[in-house]
Amino acid sequence: MAQLLMPKATAVWLVENTALSFEQIAEFCGLHSLEVQAIADEEVSIGMRGLDPVGNGQLSQEEIDRCQADPSARLKIAAPKIPEIEHKRKGARYTPVSKRQDRPDGIAWLLKNYPEMTDAQISKLLGTTKPTINAVRDKTHWNSSNIKPRNPSQLGLCGVAELEKAIAIARAKAGTTHAATKSADDVENAEAAADTSADTPAEAQSDETPALPDIE
Repeated sequence: MAQLLMPKATAVWLVENTALSFEQIAEFCGLHSLEVQAIADEEVSIGMRGLDPVGNGQLSQEEIDRCQADPSARLKIAAPKIPEIEHKRKGARYTPVSKRQDRPDGIAWLLKNYPEMTDAQISKLLGTTKPTINAVRDKTHWNSSNIKPRNPSQLGLCGVAELEKAIAIARAKAGTTHAATKSADDVENAEAAADTSADTPAEAQSDETPALPDIE
């Protein structure tokens, strides 16, 4: 909630320039009604210059008119015209709990297909830690037997554009930009083709008919 700027000076201005009741001014300024009455009687805040809440955007003239016409109404401070700046949270990327179990698979996929990526780059992309990356690389992870390299963008651990950008940066730093490169989609398609080939019976992969032996 927005805070009133200089409440006593604002109360002085409202007493001098409006027909609002002491209770209305007191509630708006966060003061006691007797204190507002003392301001009106010049018993306190003598010589204090009033602060115009309309001029500084904390109160509208329409709001004053509304409350002057209805003594039971209460003034409402105007919403700030300039939105508050949201500070970007620093730290590792947040990964939903439901996706964290897939993170080792994404790490393994990057280590396998893009060895030029540093641990720091993988950590930033997937929101993981260097010890976890090392555990996956050295196969000392507690779940190593179940880790299967999978594209992190398809697991929802990062966006496709983020993945491609991270790969491009890693290649540029490693000096492999002009080498024979493959995109993340190319790697995925190649892996799918390899899986399909592995599932195809050997006899179906050959179109040649074996020669029959000569019978004498």
